[in-house]
Amino acid sequence: MHPQDSENKIPLDRRAFCISAVSLAALGTTACGGGGGGGGGGIAAGGFGTVAAAPQDASAASVAAPAAPTDSSAENAPAPAPSPSTSRKFVHPGLLHTEADFERMRAKVAANAQPWLDGWNRLQANGRSQLGATPRPLATVIRGGDGQNFAQMYIDIARSYQLALRWKVSQDTRYADLAVVFLNAWSSTLTSIEGNADRFLAAGIYGHQFANAAEIMRSYPGWAASDFARFQNMMLTVFYPLNHNFLVNHNGAEITNYWANWDQCTLASILAIGVLCDRPDLYDEALGYYKTGQGNGAGLQAVYHVHPGYLGQWQESGRDQGHCTLGIGLAGVFCEMAWNQGDDVYGYENNRFLAGAEYVAKSNLRDVSGDFYTVPFLTNINRQGTQSVLSTGAQGHRRGVWESVYNHYANRLGIATPYTSLQAIQMRPENDGNNGDQLGFGTLTYTRDPIPTLVPPSGLTARVRAAQVDLSWWGSTGALSYTVKRAANAGGPYTTVTSGITDTLTFTDSTVSAGEVWHYVVVAVNAGGESTPSAEARAAIKAELLMQLKFDEAQGTLAADAAGRFAASTLAGGAAWVAGHEGGAVGLASAADYVSLPAAPVKNLADFTIACWVYLDAISTWSRVFDFGSGQRRYMMLTPRNGAGVVRYAITTVHGYNNQVIEGSSPLPTGRWVHVAVTLSGALGTLYVDGAVAGSNAQMTLSPFDLGETTQNFLGRSQYSNDPFLRGRLDDFRIYHGALTASEIASLAA
Repeated sequence: MHPQDSENKIPLDRRAFCISAVSLAALGTTACGGGGGGGGGGIAAGGFGTVAAAPQDASAASVAAPAAPTDSSAENAPAPAPSPSTSRKFVHPGLLHTEADFERMRAKVAANAQPWLDGWNRLQANGRSQLGATPRPLATVIRGGDGQNFAQMYIDIARSYQLALRWKVSQDTRYADLAVVFLNAWSSTLTSIEGNADRFLAAGIYGHQFANAAEIMRSYPGWAASDFARFQNMMLTVFYPLNHNFLVNHNGAEITNYWANWDQCTLASILAIGVLCDRPDLYDEALGYYKTGQGNGAGLQAVYHVHPGYLGQWQESGRDQGHCTLGIGLAGVFCEMAWNQGDDVYGYENNRFLAGAEYVAKSNLRDVSGDFYTVPFLTNINRQGTQSVLSTGAQGHRRGVWESVYNHYANRLGIATPYTSLQAIQMRPENDGNNGDQLGFGTLTYTRDPIPTLVPPSGLTARVRAAQVDLSWWGSTGALSYTVKRAANAGGPYTTVTSGITDTLTFTDSTVSAGEVWHYVVVAVNAGGESTPSAEARAAIKAELLMQLKFDEAQGTLAADAAGRFAASTLAGGAAWVAGHEGGAVGLASAADYVSLPAAPVKNLADFTIACWVYLDAISTWSRVFDFGSGQRRYMMLTPRNGAGVVRYAITTVHGYNNQVIEGSSPLPTGRWVHVAVTLSGALGTLYVDGAVAGSNAQMTLSPFDLGETTQNFLGRSQYSNDPFLRGRLDDFRIYHGALTASEIASLAA
């Protein structure tokens, strides 16, 4: 079946979230249970079948480090996002920890400051951080199937990392010398990682962990340059090939066959190996996949859906909670390593990762009544089936992955993390370095002093839906409540709309009327008063033309946007200027002709209108009038004829599995100019042909903004390479913010 053939009209739970203060008595203490494969005692990333429990643990050339991202403990303002250089030069050490981080750890431990001292004491007490141990290297590591022995590797990796930490904080070179012994033993012995599909998990999870241990030790004069080079070679020849193969081939399966954590551990390993081995190509491979990759672990797919108030449903939330917390740990590692190299993945798509972290954190915490918090859930239809409710498997799972997330957003940037912070507090002092899934000890390594000032709320969005405006924003650490203000003119003066918001960082303004334009800000409030206002968000309660391609240029390959808000679009293949319905048009006559639009033309749209004149020379099933997306994972499209023989508009966020559609009763006609338009007003989607309603759907809960930043925006071409190109002409292509009325559509078509 073609992926677009299934129609799924999914209701959206519109509940949102946020708390300003939660009693620590409400913290859940339930031990984890259930879940999937064991990762040495924790819930591992295994997606198919279980992994045997691991046996219990028995008792470089120096490189100068450039300045690390600003630490907010020394500032009265949030740390700015790092600025990468145009020609990549890696920071060393620069994976999970920079030299500035180690300086902070040493200073805090020396001052007996809490909670750093508790974290240090936890590290010193761990059996794997002690002197006297002997490495147990293997030539072949097996994870999955018969003969599993992978625990020997992750135990020795944990020892290497913990010994490296003890050296950096204490400056006692005995720990550095022993860490080098472990690293050298493995690099001179290991030749392959084998097993069933779980071999890719081993290469990903243990790959990024091994790279982190070595990255810390690379500056130690006692690690010979030749030994460090041999270790780098092991990472490039044993771990990376499996990592790369999985991202490209996904073990020969359909790309959505694997849950998010498979991609995520792989991405963490490739990124870490890229830094360790000074390979920008590997680093960019991982960073690029996170933003544009098609698998479930890419950024937009891992956080499957963002509910109002920025609560981001995790891709595995319908599976079990143990794998959800694992995913937070893996994604957090990826974001922190990228940050230390100057790339703000944490902030990607308006802090989408934080939205996911808050969702998973809240899902696994208990409220003051002792019950688990409820979270909204959008039905997730994917290769694994349909998940219509939050899974309670392993709910309440405690995993030491929260300190890095909490400290980045709250203490580097001043962004409130109500549920993530509670998870971090209940795990202190964080250990979790013995189960093979995480390196652990985040209380020592990631804790930062709080920002002393109340920063303004951030990330404010104003989505227009029918006759109302839905606002969402990120809160501020230390805020007790929030006040929403609006003005008729940009910049104010502002009038308070509502105040005292504490339990959800979202507000729906229903006091607006058609034709109005409002400018919103939000301020945070605590005992000391109000913060400065957030950045302003504009909301027009009317249709506004965002893009218009008249195609009247007649020469060159660029089509200007007459509305003046977007860069020119590009005629591709053999697309040519021809006579149009009015003036010129673009002709798509061959099998490779299309128009490429600039990035993200519909990113901020809730209600919208897209309209166009179409002249079909011939009609092919699944050709496209337009298709905006980022590959096959997320797109919205209009086809003149689908597999059932009728015109169809569809939007999906999961490879066509959760299509929401509007269909007509016949295909678009050929041999004449036809006006076609799609509108969305609230949940009502309407398809028009020649100014008349051709179909409608009153349960359209997905909007263009749910697609994120679309990178492939086509006229006449599909996201699917096997679909045919459009044959004919296009004229006067328009995108509106807001839904035109039926009479306005009829006027366009007249």
